[in-house]
Amino acid sequence: MRLGVLDVGSNTVHLLVVDAHRGAHPLPQTSEKSVLRLAEHMDARGEITRAGADHVIRTVHHAVSSAAAMGCEDLMAFATSAIRDASNAAAVLNRVHAETGVKLEVLTGEEEAILTFLAARRWCGWSAGRLLVVDIGGGSLEIAGGLDEEPDVAVSLPLGAGRLTRSWLTYDAPRRRELDTLRDYVVEQLVQPARKVREAGTPDRVVGTSKTIRSLARLTGAAPSSAGPRVRRTLTDAGLRQVIAFISRMSAEDLAELEGVSASRSHQLVAGALVVQATMRALGVDEMDLCPWALREGVILRRLDWLDRADCGECGEPTGRRS
Repeated sequence: MRLGVLDVGSNTVHLLVVDAHRGAHPLPQTSEKSVLRLAEHMDARGEITRAGADHVIRTVHHAVSSAAAMGCEDLMAFATSAIRDASNAAAVLNRVHAETGVKLEVLTGEEEAILTFLAARRWCGWSAGRLLVVDIGGGSLEIAGGLDEEPDVAVSLPLGAGRLTRSWLTYDAPRRRELDTLRDYVVEQLVQPARKVREAGTPDRVVGTSKTIRSLARLTGAAPSSAGPRVRRTLTDAGLRQVIAFISRMSAEDLAELEGVSASRSHQLVAGALVVQATMRALGVDEMDLCPWALREGVILRRLDWLDRADCGECGEPTGRRS
């Protein structure tokens, strides 16, 4: 069957269309992205502005049309931290539903971590042993670890690259004082969550997902996306330290010229790099592998699992199910 998953995130609205059936590898057919930067459409009261809501509706409507044109049998639509944190989230969601027919499901941070972990587990397989997954988005940081497909521990922190850039970095390029202050803040926020993750068990394999981590790995010499998803790519603490020393002196415009860095995210790359570095060190991790599957694939896999259970007479809707 052809499935579409619509991810309304902090930075983009991303439609992924795959051909999938139970027991098979989901095959991507198309991927469309629209720059959103929803957090920049927040007013002083923490509400999404009318213009921001209009932007969401336009991009969702376009994605629905694209999914229909591609022959999607099912469209699963969800939103993450930007809408989750908005004080008028319910009103915006109601408008989206009324004007596009799409009922967005707002995932909790823990659900994001669990679904991302599921995707990484399926990609890496059981031979990975105890798996630790790190994912950083525009609004939040997710960490999950465990031996099975459901993690033993899953945490979400408001340490997204976009959020921290807006709150802590005034200059382009950032001043040394700003970077030091942000680094200290992130380290402090990670103390208790990292202890919880470490106490759950020592990982046999650590993987990172998200565009930010892929960009940082590319800057340290990892293979480009054109080499395909199955090429091993890693990000090391040593390589990350060198990259931070380089990119922290650059403007967002100059960063966007680097291979592997998109113009829509270049402004938040430095903050993202500091979060990834602090997270690796808090968890005692020197190296992580990159995993091409993340939250969207986790939503698809959960949907296929639900179809299996439905065929067996079990009930319950999967997270992210919307049509």
